[in-house]
Amino acid sequence: MSRNRRRLIGIGVAVCAVAAAATGLGLYLSARNPRDGNGGRTGSIVVAYAPFESTALVWIAEDQRLFSRGGLTMTWRRYDSGVGALDGLLNGDADLAVGTTEFPLVGSAFRKDRIRATGTIAKSEFIYIVGRKDRGIETVADLKGKRVGTTLRTIAEFYLGRFLELHGMNQQGMTLVDLKTPAEWVNAIVAGDVDAVATAQPYANAVKDRLGANAVVWSAQSGQPLYALAIATDAWIANNPRLLRTFLTSLAQAEQYLFRNPAEARAIVQKRLGLEVSYMDSVWLQNQFSLSLDESLILAMEEEARWMIKNNLTGERQVPNFLDHIHEGGLKVTKPEAVNIIR
Repeated sequence: MSRNRRRLIGIGVAVCAVAAAATGLGLYLSARNPRDGNGGRTGSIVVAYAPFESTALVWIAEDQRLFSRGGLTMTWRRYDSGVGALDGLLNGDADLAVGTTEFPLVGSAFRKDRIRATGTIAKSEFIYIVGRKDRGIETVADLKGKRVGTTLRTIAEFYLGRFLELHGMNQQGMTLVDLKTPAEWVNAIVAGDVDAVATAQPYANAVKDRLGANAVVWSAQSGQPLYALAIATDAWIANNPRLLRTFLTSLAQAEQYLFRNPAEARAIVQKRLGLEVSYMDSVWLQNQFSLSLDESLILAMEEEARWMIKNNLTGERQVPNFLDHIHEGGLKVTKPEAVNIIR
């Protein structure tokens, strides 16, 4: 990573903020015209998603009929995890995957899958490690030699590994157990099949509530947000530029709605995902809901790629050029001030 690239991150933030306000007003007003930018034409998009609050902009757009006003007919396919949604996309079961984080995209880049991030829809911190005190876990060092559950190929696996390294440990000192479903994330540790679990909210809270005083909890991310993305294949992007622009425009309009109506937006997401009020109170502010493509995304992916190489999770030895896995064209038309990728 060049020194120039790092110096250039964040340049023009004040200008971008002014432009964002002006663009946002235009987007908000255009949402009132169902033919705006679409010429009256319609199209269909199949979207794969996992039910995490980082997909908030999607549900706000759906609730406020922003997709339909833009001429889009949406079909939703639910998966247990972001990597599951990405697999659905790669298997041809969806046109877009939303909410999938950057870590599975890094793995796809190593496999040379022809997919790209078209935008970040949230930056979030909701990955936690929960351990059982009755298994001798009181400090991070006590995880050594234990059975720790997580979902492999997801951002939780990366944050677990990085958390351990920041505490002078590594995953080789424990047994990793691949837990694939929300029920497993909770029940495996409650039943004692694993000694600890690294997982996302709200499931970490569910574990903590079930274990009560027997739980010890750490935030796994150490201040580094994950990036919830909207991802599509190269072929779909090339064949459907209008649909992509309309989809991103709807999300940008949803962002403006959230900015102007935070309580109503939160209630929309809570109802759509079936989340508890107490959970929303604790986690909502851990998310930055904004449509963007930042240089920081590239830096995060490069770090995660180096970690995968170091831990022999790929046969490749070189970090991919992640610019080849970012599509800026749609967002440059929809919300140009939000694109800050250095090429």
